[in-house]
Amino acid sequence: MEGCTLPCSYSPLPAEPTPARYRPPKKATLMVFSGLLMLGLVLAIINGSRDSDVRANGNASLDKLKSSMPLPSEPLQPVSRGPSAGVSEKSNLVMAGVNVMSFPWNNTMLSWQRTAYHFQPEKNWMNDPNGPMFYKGWYHFFYQYNPNGAVWGDIVWGHAVSRDLIHWLHLPLAMIADEWYDINGVWTGSATLLPDGQVIMLYTGSTNESVQVQNLAYPANLSDPLLINWVKYSGNPVLLPPRGINFKDFRDPTTAWYTSDGRWHIAIGSRVNTTGITLVYHTKDFKSFELLDGVLHAVPATGMWECVDFYPVSKNAEQGLDTSVNGAEVKHVFKTSLDNDKHDYYALGTYEKANGRWVPDDPKIGIGIRYDYGIFYASKTFYDVRKGRRVLWGWIGESDSENADVQKGWASVQSIPRTVLLDKKTGTNLLQWPVEEVDSLRLSSKEFDKVEVRPGSVVPLDVETATQLDIVAEFELDKEALERANQTNVESMISCSTSGGAAGRAALGPFGLLVLADDGLSEYTPVYFYVAKGADGNLKTFFCVDQSRSSEASDVNKQVYGSSVPVLKDEKLSVRLLVDHSIVESFAQGGRTCITSRVYPTKAIYGATRLFLFNNATEATVTCSLKIWQMNSAFIRPFHPDQETWI
Repeated sequence: MEGCTLPCSYSPLPAEPTPARYRPPKKATLMVFSGLLMLGLVLAIINGSRDSDVRANGNASLDKLKSSMPLPSEPLQPVSRGPSAGVSEKSNLVMAGVNVMSFPWNNTMLSWQRTAYHFQPEKNWMNDPNGPMFYKGWYHFFYQYNPNGAVWGDIVWGHAVSRDLIHWLHLPLAMIADEWYDINGVWTGSATLLPDGQVIMLYTGSTNESVQVQNLAYPANLSDPLLINWVKYSGNPVLLPPRGINFKDFRDPTTAWYTSDGRWHIAIGSRVNTTGITLVYHTKDFKSFELLDGVLHAVPATGMWECVDFYPVSKNAEQGLDTSVNGAEVKHVFKTSLDNDKHDYYALGTYEKANGRWVPDDPKIGIGIRYDYGIFYASKTFYDVRKGRRVLWGWIGESDSENADVQKGWASVQSIPRTVLLDKKTGTNLLQWPVEEVDSLRLSSKEFDKVEVRPGSVVPLDVETATQLDIVAEFELDKEALERANQTNVESMISCSTSGGAAGRAALGPFGLLVLADDGLSEYTPVYFYVAKGADGNLKTFFCVDQSRSSEASDVNKQVYGSSVPVLKDEKLSVRLLVDHSIVESFAQGGRTCITSRVYPTKAIYGATRLFLFNNATEATVTCSLKIWQMNSAFIRPFHPDQETWI
């Protein structure tokens, strides 16, 4: 593709026009100059406020935490990207229509935001994970990529490989938009590995008339473990939108599963009016397909379903299952990404192979439970044949302004891959946990045993810089405080935000950690628990992240994320946090509830980043034990054919 700095395994059509490039605003030079001036102001504020709110005894009051706001520069005018082309919104439009001023970011601040051990391209825009698989000793990861800029558009397939899901090599683009059936975008797809060794890739293409069709591709050379070159089937497209389905509402085929009738089945997301649906097709050769009667699942008033996933989990074993496994000891996970709210939901049920129906365990489940209560979308799993596990990828978008993304030259990261298991204790939840390979990045560690955090206090943790951390923590509430706490109308607490965020005070919370904080606590992001006693005397626990004080920048989203988390009898409150510059992944109670956050501090960066415990409860003292590791950076770089080893 002309203008593409990465090598391409496809040659573009001779008549293909040069893609339009996104050009930064003409005021970029002025903004950089303003940013340099602002950096001086920020440094002065950091030096002036350092230690001003931290008491000598190591405790500080959250009530005294104040912040000064830098002067804004110019009004933001968010631009919609995606819906007009027939996909979900790819721009941050939360502040659209609001008179928000852009923040004068400088290169020092923006450079800090780039992650150290999460996967991302060297530059430009990335979104959905595509076709992950393990093949001949290598993990393959494909992704939606714009080679021409840091905003959505001109979508092709990026490609990277890894030995361990942590260190990655960037390969040439796998597929570009060079045929009439995908000229407007090589969109999301999935891989299926057949028993005879074939690799099947089905993906959605947007045609020259913006019709969504399904296409087949396969490796040019199966003996190549890197699968660098790909061939598009000459008979594409293999599937067109069926009667009654809008031509822009038919996308994202799943990995195929095999059934006893001798056919492979795939699911595709769609909608009928406002009802989200999943269509199911079967095939013997991945070239000719037949639409089955009915739908796999449907929920009214949920809109378009994207990036559907369908896979089995074991009721008993602590391991993953191949996508085609079924039986009495298996539950099936149905997952969809909702175009309407940009969240991923899953539900557990039974797959009746005789009639091809999926029946939810809870008939009232609707669309299901959130995978992640933060920024986590368009996720996709694959079965790792090497280690016998189900691995989940998720796209972590930005929540800053598009102007800032263009200035820094990139947008979006991928989550740390997560293993997925059925929660055997509850039977109603999945457990998501970072793959074990991420532990190899751990460096030096510090342990803090039974640290008491009094009501209304903040305790600094001496871990030096706190930009790249792996944190494991357990919390215990004062039992006497639990017994004397007043009963609360728990049902009225339908979300973390309704309790007032981390600043809202009640008898039993909130309490937790302040990550990506500066010394003076002018910027900090609380990750915390909040416990309430219901009218029946039972406790209900919420797990939340509050970004309202995460940054002094004016052009970033600062929301309170979270939900309730099941806590069983005799379980301590536990959390694991992966902190990696501008991303924080949080896993409560072994991964029953997860929250992924994007954080954009202006002061709490580089060596100025700190970590604190806090307790904003009014009655209960909290005791916390922690182990905290500094994290190394992953090797993520371009592949050179002449190199024999890469780590």
